[in-house]
Amino acid sequence: MQAVLLIDFGSTFTKLTLADVSERKIIASAQSFTTAQTDIMQGFQNALEILQNQTGDVSKVKRLACSSAAGGLRMLASGLVPSLTSKAAKLAAFGAGAKVLKTYAYELTDDDIKEIDSINPEIFLLTGGTDGGNYKVIEANAKKIARCEKPFPVVVAGNRSAGKNCAQSIESALHPVFLTENVMPELNRLNIAPAQDIIRQIFLERIISGKGLSREKALIDGILMPTPASVLSALTLLSEGTKEIKGLGELVCIDLGGATTDVYSIAKGYPSLPSVTLHGLQEPYAKRSVEGDIGMRYSARGIVEAAGIEALADLAGVTEKEVEDYLEILGQDKSFLPKNPKEHMLEEALAALAIRTALIRHSGEIQRVFTPSGAVFKQQGKDLSTVNTVILTGGALVHTDKGQKILDMAVSNVDESCLIPRHAKAIIDTKYILSAMGLLATYDRDAACAIMKDNIGGGL
Repeated sequence: MQAVLLIDFGSTFTKLTLADVSERKIIASAQSFTTAQTDIMQGFQNALEILQNQTGDVSKVKRLACSSAAGGLRMLASGLVPSLTSKAAKLAAFGAGAKVLKTYAYELTDDDIKEIDSINPEIFLLTGGTDGGNYKVIEANAKKIARCEKPFPVVVAGNRSAGKNCAQSIESALHPVFLTENVMPELNRLNIAPAQDIIRQIFLERIISGKGLSREKALIDGILMPTPASVLSALTLLSEGTKEIKGLGELVCIDLGGATTDVYSIAKGYPSLPSVTLHGLQEPYAKRSVEGDIGMRYSARGIVEAAGIEALADLAGVTEKEVEDYLEILGQDKSFLPKNPKEHMLEEALAALAIRTALIRHSGEIQRVFTPSGAVFKQQGKDLSTVNTVILTGGALVHTDKGQKILDMAVSNVDESCLIPRHAKAIIDTKYILSAMGLLATYDRDAACAIMKDNIGGGL
């Protein structure tokens, strides 16, 4: 047996998965509450004790870890054009361990600097100007950022002609600078991987210096990565496969949590109709988005605010008063589980509308534009309408046998201009192994791919 212990230090639970690489199977798994407020390793030791009661001693087993226990880094960004800055910053942040709180465009003002200090970010992404384009705005913003009184690192990823000048203006004990490639070297062409690598590095340094882990990092063989990055890696592997194992092809994954809903797409997203042309930014092949206002418990009201109470009542077959009563219950007890048919229908409808809203926000859309030559159709974002596989994961979905029903409810009656998956098969990550398999992929890609195909959705 060639065993690897895969560790996910989550914000709520620390999850352990013991995998046999030679046999390509999962041996055992265990979880315990993450103890991030005291000593993050205590939650790990509790989970390890549970695991070893099943397997015996695993003290000499290779260990790989990912983490989201410290939460995403609070990130601000500034750039030149509002829509492009916001899009590039969010795409660079997602999957790299950061969450974008606000983006600024054009030259920063004195009031902006005061606001930045009041927000007290943990990282600032400074962008602006294509290579060879406008450099005055990013250089002016660098001088303004240097005046901020709160400490935070600055990632400079704008016009390459201005990079060194910006770094010299900002660099100080309060504001260490990380200079990297332009996130948009040409108009509408993204280059986010270098900035993502830097953000991920900063995230991991914060995790490793977190409570308890820095003292115990010798116990971990592999370098930590953010949990979202691990999940994205696993999904990319499952989509593409290896030389030995055939992948599933293009896919979408929805991770429905209590507070947030994450959507991943591994797909080119090109227009599926010859009459449609791609317009604006071309989004990355492997993309993640996070909806912080949509979740099954802490953000249940966010689902209703986004989709409408009438839609939830209609989908569940109940009155609006019954919806309000159910939301009151969830507000008082975040661990509540449905007990009767009506509550189960409300839970399924909540899940369906969370998925619907998150998919619409993640996917692209078609716009009909009238020109002197007649109407033309332009696509913004990714066309996911022909994706045939949707993986469902997260606490509200991994234990249900109604995954296909919930997905069908989610995609029904959605405007055709929204390019969400329309006729996809729902596959459930019943064993919650995606983050573990992303870690294992850094060690043995064939084993990770084989285990996913054997365990997700009862075998693919």
